Amino acid sequence: MLYREAGQFRTSYEADQQIFPIRQDRIAFALLMAVAVVGVPLFASDYWLTAILIPFLVFALASLGLNILTGYAGQLSLGTAAFMAVGAFAAYNFQLRVPGIPILVSFLLGGASAALVGVAFGLPSLRIKGFYLAVATLAAQFFVPWLLVKVGWFSNYSASGVITAQKIEILGFVFDSPVRRYLLVLAIVALLALAAKNLVRSRIGRAWMAVRDMDVAAEVIGIRIMRTKLIAFAVSSFYCGVAGALYAFAYLGSVEPDAFNLDLSFRILFMVIIGGVGSILGSFLGAAFITLLPILLEVLLHGGAGLLGLNLSPGTPSMMQLVVFGGLIIFFLIVEPHGLARLWQIAKEKLRLWPFPY
Repeated sequence: MLYREAGQFRTSYEADQQIFPIRQDRIAFALLMAVAVVGVPLFASDYWLTAILIPFLVFALASLGLNILTGYAGQLSLGTAAFMAVGAFAAYNFQLRVPGIPILVSFLLGGASAALVGVAFGLPSLRIKGFYLAVATLAAQFFVPWLLVKVGWFSNYSASGVITAQKIEILGFVFDSPVRRYLLVLAIVALLALAAKNLVRSRIGRAWMAVRDMDVAAEVIGIRIMRTKLIAFAVSSFYCGVAGALYAFAYLGSVEPDAFNLDLSFRILFMVIIGGVGSILGSFLGAAFITLLPILLEVLLHGGAGLLGLNLSPGTPSMMQLVVFGGLIIFFLIVEPHGLARLWQIAKEKLRLWPFPY
């Protein structure tokens, strides 16, 4: 009974098309943001901020970029981690070689560099699609880390290829603590998520969905297929590039090309599948699920082993993660292809009718 829109009248197109047209959604979102901005910095420990919440936000941004390309535009990609690597190394080099450049500008230029690389590897999408396009983008996953290792200029000729990210300083304010880095990442991710939400509701987003559903019909009604696909690759790679820069500067502090491997690309793909393909909310739900699941599994395994008096080998939790991830992907593909976002939508629809039968 708390989730009813009865009596909430919308008298204009602007009110009807707003992101949260129902009052309860606006209140819930405001409370969620208040908890994220005020409650989390006050009560969360440094471990939770550094090891859980910051990577959750970074991976949510990366999965959001992949979701724009795969979920909304229908173009498969397995090179997400490669585009993140481009963003991280580009931001590092802009900070290193352009004196006085603001760090936020470096992040944006890192995203722009990833967008250019994404457009280059997205050109095969004009002729191929489906599995063949996924294989074509997989080339980026092997080529970009190899290039970053072989060309020493990208890592400032580091012998190991590892780069140490510069300190994050904005208007003389240094983000040198977990709380400050968390708030910075939260602000960037929130702004980009809002931009993505409005973008997929715009003319460009509708063109992406038309190409995804049936590209031939989209071309018949006047949508320019080439431009639409390349814009999708550019926007998706931009988001992944910014996520890569945050991954290096706000999370790890130092990074090497091998950190952006194929396993990371598959991990982000799992977030999209489990969270919900073609959903902004699903990107965050999937990132939260994949980030928190290893911790939950480790607690349950060690707790159960302690009760039974068993000794677990060090690799058992990692192997169980792979088994659970694979099982969940199969489950969602069969039972609910739209992931956790669809389950959340069904729950809200049931709340609107509760306690009446449906």
